[in-house]
Amino acid sequence: AFSIVGKREGFDDTRGQIIYHLVEILKAKATPYFILENVKGLINHDKGKTLQSILAVLNEIGYHVYYQVLDSQYYGVPQMRERVYFVGIREDIVHKPFEFPPMIDCPPLGNYLIENRDYYFDKNHPTFQKYLNNKYNNGQYDIEAILQNDYTVVDWRQSDFRSYQSKTPTLRTGRHGILYTKNGNLRKLSGYEALLLQGFPHPLAKKVIDHHLPDSKILSQAGNAMTVTVIEQLGRQLLSAIAK
Repeated sequence: AFSIVGKREGFDDTRGQIIYHLVEILKAKATPYFILENVKGLINHDKGKTLQSILAVLNEIGYHVYYQVLDSQYYGVPQMRERVYFVGIREDIVHKPFEFPPMIDCPPLGNYLIENRDYYFDKNHPTFQKYLNNKYNNGQYDIEAILQNDYTVVDWRQSDFRSYQSKTPTLRTGRHGILYTKNGNLRKLSGYEALLLQGFPHPLAKKVIDHHLPDSKILSQAGNAMTVTVIEQLGRQLLSAIAK
């Protein structure tokens, strides 16, 4: 509801009111600590008033709350994904001030783009060719040259052509279509690969192949998930903060 790519309707969107339902759960369960995540746009939505309202309501029900924007590409996966994370600790629990995790190294992109199924994309597809020749992209890109380098990521989800090396753009729940180069071909990002780029372990991600789950659904779920490696690091820091 607060996304920088959405309508930024905030609390006027029913999705933006989910915080109040979460508050009721926290109160009813007397939850000792929590980790919440939202899009980066929440920080400056309505000139920061929305953020302050959320912090106020969490403080009112008895939590010390820490927040910071983290980018997944610096926490173990090669995906550019900026999200604001909230860590709350119930105020009656003795704890050290929570510290957000330091950056960690990321394995190479090739470790994630490992789909063996037939996900080839025809570079001569009429829709793709029309896209390459629109007013934003006409004459700007040489696909043959791009195909010479493995693991160039191509994002054609927006009007202008975007390419990336060594990382992918943000996975989104409602907009699929990321491509990448490998062995001189264009390939479509699969749901399996999307889960890997969100930090899910290989055995778990592979279940979508084993059970023949629909790719469009998995791409949407991956785009709506929290990055596992980020949550893992936050969890480690939380355990450190509450350790006696």
